[in-house]
Amino acid sequence: MSPARGWQQAEGAGMALGGVMVAGFASPGWPWWAWLVVLIVPDLSLAGYLAGKRIGAATYNAAHIYALPFLLMMLGVASGSTAVISAGGLWLAHVGADRGIGLGLKLPSGFRDTHLGQIGRNSPD
Repeated sequence: MSPARGWQQAEGAGMALGGVMVAGFASPGWPWWAWLVVLIVPDLSLAGYLAGKRIGAATYNAAHIYALPFLLMMLGVASGSTAVISAGGLWLAHVGADRGIGLGLKLPSGFRDTHLGQIGRNSPD
């Protein structure tokens, strides 16, 4: 594993922890199962792969960049909505956890090709 990949994975793990903490502190009073649902919603973007590699990569990446969950949290702060803050925190936690386990933003060449390297069986890392 390259040092840069290791740093990005550590950063992702930190973002995941921070996202969970933000969601917990905002505490909208959701039941435990709602937390799990919100946490996995970004993976619905994988459906873009039904339309091909390029569209799949674009939809996945749109749902897996750090900027959008931060924007959602800020909208929650601006509107005073703890539910929106928590949703943004859990989205951030999802993206960070993906980075922490080595999943990166997708390249249009294929699902296994990411900005952190190739994933899956027979990957060079």
